[in-house]
Amino acid sequence: MQAQGLSLGRQGCDKIRQSGYPGVMRYWWVNQNQTYRHEIAGGYLWSPKRHSNGRRNPFYEFMREVAPGDIVFSFRNTLIPAIGIVSGYCRESPKPTEFGNAGTNWSQIGWKVDVRWRELQHQVRPKAHLLMLQSEVGALYSPLSANGNGKQAVYLTAVRPTLAALLFSLIGTETNQMRDTAEAVSHVERSTPAPEKDIEEWEKRVEIQITQDTQLTDTDRQALVMARRGQGQFRSNVRGIEKACRITKVERAEHLVASHMQPWRDSSHDQRLDGENGLMLTPTVDHLFDKGFISFEDTGRLIVSPVADKSSLEKMGISCSTPVSVGGFSEGQRRYLGYHRDNVLRMANTSQQKS
Repeated sequence: MQAQGLSLGRQGCDKIRQSGYPGVMRYWWVNQNQTYRHEIAGGYLWSPKRHSNGRRNPFYEFMREVAPGDIVFSFRNTLIPAIGIVSGYCRESPKPTEFGNAGTNWSQIGWKVDVRWRELQHQVRPKAHLLMLQSEVGALYSPLSANGNGKQAVYLTAVRPTLAALLFSLIGTETNQMRDTAEAVSHVERSTPAPEKDIEEWEKRVEIQITQDTQLTDTDRQALVMARRGQGQFRSNVRGIEKACRITKVERAEHLVASHMQPWRDSSHDQRLDGENGLMLTPTVDHLFDKGFISFEDTGRLIVSPVADKSSLEKMGISCSTPVSVGGFSEGQRRYLGYHRDNVLRMANTSQQKS
């Protein structure tokens, strides 16, 4: 199985060495022993959100910063058997059913990233080139142990452009023009992103369950379904608390969208209608908030995701060069904002080490 157009030649490697960090493109390493076959065939990466004990795992958190056009090296059984170009942003997604018994202690909802994979004919064994690679692997969040074996606790981690260049040179001609292809994928996917079908299907299943729930009244069922689109009782509840868009200060109701902080799909019935679980935002700001390109600290400080296009945000009236504060939030709002930062914002939180 081969995805089309994955390549980067020796000249491309030289450009990487000379330029250091090539634009917004990043390079990642994924250890895939348990799930390689399913992820390669399915064209994705998937991880749980956290350790089974609830603690953050930096190697799952990194999924949140992967962006279209990034390049991923797959590592399995001491070899790099495949290389891929990321074709979508990270999103919440149920655990793939094809995983079967793999990761029996993993959560049922995790992170998913679409990737165009190419399985390699020339599969490199990093252990055989350890002296060359060792200085570029790095210590913090390294995917390899000192003896060149993959670290069992590592799933996804960033690698330096210089290490990527060395790996490209070892793999050889199969990587010709990969950077150009990755940049093209980045342009296409960022300008016309593919629909997140798994989230849409997930929410539709929840909606069907609500409409078929005989324990709910007709009025409650209608209110919960309408809340999915920010309408009805939910909008009224949010409007009773939030009078204007926190960013643009627009007050006219017809120009505002009621946006959930904790996504509708992740919420209980009460949370789906809770006015403190929402903000009234203008459509462009709603898009950025809903997709995790921005969020807010409890203090009201605006957070901008590292994968957000800063020039686009500036054109939308969102300053990325100076601190922005949108005012305080209630205790209830802060709880929901915490969920948004932990589960929607496209920004890794690696403040806690793996256990």
